[in-house]
Amino acid sequence: MKVEPDTSLHVKQILSRIKIICQKINTPHPLGVFYGENPFDYSFSLISFQIILIILISRIIRLLLKPLKQPKIVSDILGGIIIGPSVLGQSPTFTRTLFPENAVFLVQNVGIMGFMYFLFLAGVKMDLNLVRKSGRKHMWTAMIGVIVPAIVVAMVGAVLQSSMDKELGRVSGIGAVATNLALTSFPVIYLVLKELNLLSSEVGRMALAVAVIGDLLGIFVIIIFEALKQGEFSTQSALWYSVSTAIIWVFFVIPVRRVMAWIVRRTPEGKPADQGFVILILLGVLVMGFFTDMFGIAIANGSLWFGLVVPDGPPLGATIVEKSETIVMEILMPFAFAFIGLCTNVVSMASYGWSGLAPLFTMFIVGYISKIGSVWMSALYFDMPMKESLALGLILNLRGQFEILIYIHWMDKRIIGIPMFTMLVILTVLVTAICTPLIGKLYNPTRPYMVNRRRTIQHNPPGKELRTVICIFDEENVAGLIDLLEVSYPTHNNPFSIYGLHLVDLVGRATPVFIDHDKLDEPLKYTEHETIYNAFKIYQEARRDFVKLHFFTAFAAKRTMYQDICELALSSKASLIILPFEKGMLDAPPRTEIVRHGHGTQSISSNVIAHAPCSVGILIDKGHVRKPFMLHNIGQTFNNYVMLFLGGADAREALTYADRMAMNPEVSLLVVRVLAYNDEGNNELEKKLDDGVVTSFWVKNEKNERVIYREVVVRNGEETLAAIQAFNNSANDLWIVGRKQGINSVILQGLSNWGENHELGVIGDYIASLDFGSTASVLVIHQQVMRGQGMPTSES
Repeated sequence: MKVEPDTSLHVKQILSRIKIICQKINTPHPLGVFYGENPFDYSFSLISFQIILIILISRIIRLLLKPLKQPKIVSDILGGIIIGPSVLGQSPTFTRTLFPENAVFLVQNVGIMGFMYFLFLAGVKMDLNLVRKSGRKHMWTAMIGVIVPAIVVAMVGAVLQSSMDKELGRVSGIGAVATNLALTSFPVIYLVLKELNLLSSEVGRMALAVAVIGDLLGIFVIIIFEALKQGEFSTQSALWYSVSTAIIWVFFVIPVRRVMAWIVRRTPEGKPADQGFVILILLGVLVMGFFTDMFGIAIANGSLWFGLVVPDGPPLGATIVEKSETIVMEILMPFAFAFIGLCTNVVSMASYGWSGLAPLFTMFIVGYISKIGSVWMSALYFDMPMKESLALGLILNLRGQFEILIYIHWMDKRIIGIPMFTMLVILTVLVTAICTPLIGKLYNPTRPYMVNRRRTIQHNPPGKELRTVICIFDEENVAGLIDLLEVSYPTHNNPFSIYGLHLVDLVGRATPVFIDHDKLDEPLKYTEHETIYNAFKIYQEARRDFVKLHFFTAFAAKRTMYQDICELALSSKASLIILPFEKGMLDAPPRTEIVRHGHGTQSISSNVIAHAPCSVGILIDKGHVRKPFMLHNIGQTFNNYVMLFLGGADAREALTYADRMAMNPEVSLLVVRVLAYNDEGNNELEKKLDDGVVTSFWVKNEKNERVIYREVVVRNGEETLAAIQAFNNSANDLWIVGRKQGINSVILQGLSNWGENHELGVIGDYIASLDFGSTASVLVIHQQVMRGQGMPTSES
């Protein structure tokens, strides 16, 4: 009889306990449903539908949560949870059809790639110079906000250690939880602040600076945690981990950083980085992920560290962000949230029992409270207002993608399982969902702009300098703005103080920057900026006796640029802000507006008008269509300006500004006052104020041959437009009009639906349009609205 060896018997015993699953590998494309085939049986159709489903569910949830002021991260995580085993995944048919095991493998790996590129872009945008520039307040707030929660959570963990799972109860497990709760998450904070329009606010800037410092501390803490975890297996493992980490850091800091600097030097000024370099860098993210995973370092660390050595802003950082951000955030990240949802199982959490979850839950709640409290008290110590200090504490407690990726890493290290992971994901959603609307309630960045003092041209005392903030978006704005300043006629008796603000879109960096050029040791290295600055400097030097120039540059997101503008106007005590309005295609067909969205200046203009602490002028410069409205040729005698006075506060402000221009010997001014027939619809107080300003203007200019005054009477809006059209001719160089405050509704009757550029008002929008047929530039004036308790008050 043949006797089988013991080894063969042992193998058979093992094989008998193994469950072997055979799965069919499908071809990528079906022949079609008309051949009786199910598209979900084929890999390409399945993955396409998964992307559609994930994005669609997230967008629907975002729409539903929008009234509750919830950030995008909350709806994205909830979308992932819905497609997972907690909700739709409860149906075996749904799981078997849309997320079979071979498809889940793909979703998980693409999701990890999404996390890698997300953290890489976060590293690219992060400005490490903030650490060097940060003051004592930022450093101490960051340190206290990290150390205090870490100690408190570690103490709670030590007390509850006996009731924890074996892996979680280790020193490395408690340390991981304590440090995670103590650290801030710059990538998440940046995204939420961007949604709340707080990037350029005082609290927003401080939160970003503190978050950068906290994240740098976090990098070192995570390295220490990983070394401790490796040391639990053997001292040799911890040693090799430390050596490999040091090698990667040296590789990043020396050769990689030098290559990045070489790419920046090789890129021509004002041009984006070469596409070949961008592709190589994006490929480098995967290379770094491979090596960090091979050395036992968390995959996300490599991509984040790689992003940190890429110079932020133009030309390299901005190009990388512009070319990849949409794909990463809208295509790859949905896979990451699907991965989160597939790992989240509320049913397993319920079956696991409260006794097993309670220690970790307690540590996290204590961590959240101690984090908010420590930051709050630290900010109060440095004299921040009560509400702003609490808002800062809530901002630094926001949680999202970064923390969940750490929880996934904990599962890989077997510190926690699916039930605990599910609880942490739910806590992450709840904390961010609660903190975000509270931040909006506690902190209003526009509140300081709500002044109760008159800062207008009309109320600027005679002989006192007119402080004006001039906003510049690009080189095309410069000529028109300088021409406008020149015809405003600064003299010894009417001096000007100009606060030039060059607004640059925040691309490739996360932290807004506001630069005062009077305090710069060396000029900025941007060709466009130098051209703009030099143009205003030349203008000022030719009129140095009565024109002062202060120049600033603001790198900010377009949606928050209005905060920089209003903040500068407030601090400089300006009476006027002048904004250029973006021009659209000049060869547009009839019945379309000449003004279009362009660089997004429409929303900037609207926000400035809504929050400005002074009057606002919007300039539509059509100089290049016909000619600049201010020429310095010897043969040019007059520049012909038309001021439309329709009544109200804005019209009075516009007439006051036109009065200044009338003093210029090269300006011919026609003032047209539009009145309602039989004074129908007039507001008596507004009418008296209008009469007073018009009478004062006419008495002053009665003997000025270059000033003409006319009155027209109309019955409705149609007659108003006809009257204005009668004064339209090719000799006009500039139209000046008040925006809309206080205009008699009878004058505009029937025009309520005109145009789409509401920041210009009905009449301003009409005379700027191609329908009007004028090539003259347009200046729309909006007088400061006094605010009391956030509401407009009547004019004094």
